[in-house]
Amino acid sequence: MISSEEMAVVDANAEALGVPRKQLMESSGNAVARVVREYADPGDSVALVCGRGNNGGDAFVTARFLKEFDVSVHLLGRRETITTDIARENWDALQEAEIDARTVTDSADIELEEPDVIVDAMLGTGVTGALREPEATAAEAINASDATVVAVDVPSGVDADTGEAAGIAVEADHIVTFHDDKPGLAEFDVEVTVADIGIPEAAELFVERGDLQRLSRDPMGHKGDFGSVLVVGGGPYTGAPALSAQATLRAGADLSYVACPETVAREIQGYSENLIVESLPGDHLASPHVPDLLSRAEEVDCVVFGPGLGDHDATLEAVAEFLDAYAGTAVVDADALQVVPDVETDATLVCTPHQGELRKMGGETADDWRERADIVAEFAEELGHTLLVKSAYDVVSDGETTRVNRTGNPGMTVGGTGDVLAGVTGALACVLDPRNAAAVAAYANGRAGDIVVAERGYGLTATDLLEALPKALWPDG
Repeated sequence: MISSEEMAVVDANAEALGVPRKQLMESSGNAVARVVREYADPGDSVALVCGRGNNGGDAFVTARFLKEFDVSVHLLGRRETITTDIARENWDALQEAEIDARTVTDSADIELEEPDVIVDAMLGTGVTGALREPEATAAEAINASDATVVAVDVPSGVDADTGEAAGIAVEADHIVTFHDDKPGLAEFDVEVTVADIGIPEAAELFVERGDLQRLSRDPMGHKGDFGSVLVVGGGPYTGAPALSAQATLRAGADLSYVACPETVAREIQGYSENLIVESLPGDHLASPHVPDLLSRAEEVDCVVFGPGLGDHDATLEAVAEFLDAYAGTAVVDADALQVVPDVETDATLVCTPHQGELRKMGGETADDWRERADIVAEFAEELGHTLLVKSAYDVVSDGETTRVNRTGNPGMTVGGTGDVLAGVTGALACVLDPRNAAAVAAYANGRAGDIVVAERGYGLTATDLLEALPKALWPDG
């Protein structure tokens, strides 16, 4: 079962993997035609009521496969308002084939006559809310007909994720949905056909460009809507927490705080005027700092814990105390990772180990990425947290769903790239669930590295990744 949001991601990922949407549309239209044949005899009349998006495009294709029927296609709008190139191309193909294809520019002009079968292809899974005109009047006409109604993907007017309708909705006799069942369809006491349209399994396994669709930003957003992050790090090192904190901003967070020992606070502040640095007494993290950190953590959306902290015994004890008392979202990195398996916490954690750190946590690994993915999934389920295990093939798993990222290159073996990744993950964890935050972060971090190498060759630095991150996350601007 797959949600409408996930289906949109998978569609886009399939295209990124070399399966064009036009090919998927052809398969979808063919699948609908096969179901129509179950309800109609040769010579029967079939009316296809089509919207201006890809749902309508599927039906344009369907019409071409129904040569043995008396077919009419009713486009709700003008040809110029069709929203995608592939749907428009398939509409034009109907004209060239001289199939009866009509435009409906006024809801009062909808004339379905008395067809034997009606195909509802007005709106697909990505549309929610009450039907507007001319779709609302078209739905009334469809429901008033005695024809058998076949809905494409989901009955128009119905939320594919909930099965609920905000107003009038098409009353379907059969639903043809694609790739996987949709949650809301369980609410209907009608036959549902789930059609395999050729989307490869890899479109769900591998993190691809389609996953970036999760990062839509409200144009009416305000400061703070996209998250604030507290990076807890530093002491032995200064660059690591500074890189993580700057990465949170490059990845879209609105505010980035750094809590660090006072001995390194000025140096960390010197990396960027955009960071809000808050100093802790002493030269390393210790138990007396925990109450203050917990108080500060309540004011942000995510904590990134670990960059540059070191492994002083008192520091690791403080990490354990913090996690034991914390109930928010945290990304745990570097030396702080070794504490996680021994702590009972109500926090939502994303752990970002490389394979050596994974072993320190008590996990195992393997050279083959497929075997490693299974091992990581088992360990994530045992821990009860999300794991992002860094390698040439990054593995992300929460124990239920596992994703694999293939972006990145050998130039990223340079120090600091993991600190950048931790910061990106922290920023995305403010707006996405932990698994998706980790998956998109892995993709973007690696993609940033690929952008740098393509432009400048090997010899990149972690600072170079910071500069390339916005382009990696929002390639279309």
